[in-house]
Amino acid sequence: MATTQLRASQLVTTFGPGAMVDLPDESVLVAGLDQWYYTPGQIPVVSEPRLVEKVKQALAMEAVELRLPPVSPDQQFGSGPSVTVWRFPQWFIVQQTLETPQGYLRRRLVNRQALSGGKYRGTDNKLSPVVPIRFVRACTKGHLNDIDWIAFAHGRAVTCVRELWIEERGTTGDLDQVWIVCDCGKARPMSQAARLDLKSLGNCDGSRPWLGPSNREPCGEPSRLLIRSASNAYFPQKLSVISIPDMHRPIDDVVRSLWGDFLSDVETLADLAKVRSKPTPKVILQGIEDDQVMASIGRVREGQDDATRPVKEVEFEALSEAKDELGSDQPGGDFYARSLPRDYWNQPWMATVERVVLVHRLREVTALLGFTRFEAAGTDIQGELSLDVKRAPLAIDATWIPAIENRGEGVFLMFSPQAIESWLDRPAVIRRGKELEAGFRLWQQLHKDSKMAFPGLPFIMLHSFAHLLLTSISLECGYPVSSLRERVYTTNQGYGVLIYTGSPDAEGTLGGLVLASRNIARHVQHALANGVLCSSDPVCAGHQPSIHDHQPLLGSACHGCLLISETSCEQRNEYLDRALVVPTVDSRGAEFFPDPHAP
Repeated sequence: MATTQLRASQLVTTFGPGAMVDLPDESVLVAGLDQWYYTPGQIPVVSEPRLVEKVKQALAMEAVELRLPPVSPDQQFGSGPSVTVWRFPQWFIVQQTLETPQGYLRRRLVNRQALSGGKYRGTDNKLSPVVPIRFVRACTKGHLNDIDWIAFAHGRAVTCVRELWIEERGTTGDLDQVWIVCDCGKARPMSQAARLDLKSLGNCDGSRPWLGPSNREPCGEPSRLLIRSASNAYFPQKLSVISIPDMHRPIDDVVRSLWGDFLSDVETLADLAKVRSKPTPKVILQGIEDDQVMASIGRVREGQDDATRPVKEVEFEALSEAKDELGSDQPGGDFYARSLPRDYWNQPWMATVERVVLVHRLREVTALLGFTRFEAAGTDIQGELSLDVKRAPLAIDATWIPAIENRGEGVFLMFSPQAIESWLDRPAVIRRGKELEAGFRLWQQLHKDSKMAFPGLPFIMLHSFAHLLLTSISLECGYPVSSLRERVYTTNQGYGVLIYTGSPDAEGTLGGLVLASRNIARHVQHALANGVLCSSDPVCAGHQPSIHDHQPLLGSACHGCLLISETSCEQRNEYLDRALVVPTVDSRGAEFFPDPHAP
C-alpha cells in the first residue's frame, strides 16, 4: 500500500476503485470500497431518493446507501478516514540506459521482488532508480493484471531465468519500435501485443487486484494490451440527478387517501365528476383541477412516483413549470427557479424559445456505480443507464456506493415543440439526418456489443446549440468553461437546454451565471454567430460522418467550433453538428436557427 491525496470528487469522477494513478515515485491502483475507511459514527450519507432508486434498479440491489468519499483528517498522526491503494504494476524498468552494438537503447525489465528499497541493485552493486512499466493487460470486463513478460518474449510459457530488457529500436516510441528482449536471444515487438488475433498476451485470468491482491473470477476472454495512462484505461460509470422537489407528492397523497373507496375505478372525466359529487371526495379534492387528479390517478395506478420516473422527465417538468420571476416567495432549499419575463429576451432569433428560466439554486448528486475499460458505458440521452452493460464491480459485497453533491446555479431554455416538429419535416433536414444516421451505423459496425440507439436530430441540434451557448456565456459570466456543464432535454413533454455550474466547491455559487443570463438573448446571438464560421472551414463544414475520417458520430464539429471539455459534456463530445443549428459555408439548408447576421 501507499499514501497520497486526491480530491473527494476525483474518487467519483476520475479515480474511483479500479483506476490506476501515477504518483511521483510509483503507480498505484485505487482499492475497492471494502478498503475505504470512515471514522466510526461519522459516515457522511447523501440523501437523494430519486438517485437511490435508480442505483438500486441498475445494480439489482434491495437497498443501497450513498456516501461521500472519506476525507482525510487535518492531523498528521493516528488513524482516520482513508482510501487504500495497492501498488500496481509489479514490473519495472531500470532507469539506467545501455546502448547495444546496433545503436539501440535498452533498459532492464525487472519484477518488484528483485528490488531493494524500491531500487534495482545491478551487477556492479550500485542502486539504480526504477519506474513502473507502462504496459499492462486487461479485458472488456475490467479485469487487470501484469503481462507475463517471460512468456511474451519467448512466445510461450517457459522457465527461462535470463535477464529481460526493453529495447527502443527507433525514436518515435511506436509499438513496432519497442521490443522485449531476453538474454537468451528471444525478442518480440510490442506491436504484436496490440494484435488481438495473435493472442500473444494469453487469455484473461479474471484478476481484480483493486478488490485484493489475489481476488479473481472466471473469465477466459482474450487479454488486451492497455497503456496505464491511456484515456481508455478507466471509464467511470456515473449516474447523476438534479435534486427536484417532489411536485406530485401532495396530490398523489390525496388520491391515495381516496383510492380504495372512490378513485380506483375512475377512468374518465365523467367518472371523476360522479366521485366529486360525493361528500367526502368533494371536500378533499376541492381546489385540485380535474387534469391534475386524472394525471395523479394514472401515476398511482402504475405505481409511479418521482423516484422511479425517468431522470430527465422529472427535471424538465420542474424547470418548465417554474413560476414567474416576479413571484413573492423567497429562495430556499436545494432548488429554486424562476421564469424570466419575455420582455427581457424577446428578439427575432429567440422566436423558437418558449421560456427562459433562471435557476438560482441547484443541487446535483452524482454516484459512481462501476467502471469499464476500453469502451465507455455512460447514460443515454434521457439520463438513464443501460442495465445490460458489463461493468466492473466497486466492491466484493457492496452495501453503499460513493457519491458527491455539487451546488450551483443555471439557466434553462425551453423550445417550442411545434417549431422543432416543423423543422424536422423540411427536406434538407431529412437529408442531413440520413447522413448522420449513416455515420451512426458505421459506428455500430465498429462497436457491435453496444446497445446505444441513434439519439435523433432534435437531440443533436440542441446538444450542438448547448455547446455554442456554453462557450459564449463563459466569456462573460466569470466561470471557466470547464466549470460549466450542460443537460439536454428531449422528452415526451418537450425540448430544452440547461447550462449550469458543475463545480463541487464554492465556485459554483457565485451568482455570475444567473446575472449573465439576464442578457440571454445577446448570448444566444453571439453563440449562433460563432457557429456560422469555424477556423477549420471548409473542411469542418463539409465533413461527412460516414466517409471522411474516424469521427462517425460527428457532423460539422471539431475543436475549432463545438468540441469542449469532456467534463462539461454529457455525451463525451459525441452527437454534434453545427449544420443543424446555423447556416455554414457548406450550407445544406438544415439549420434550425436563421442566420444571426440577417437583418
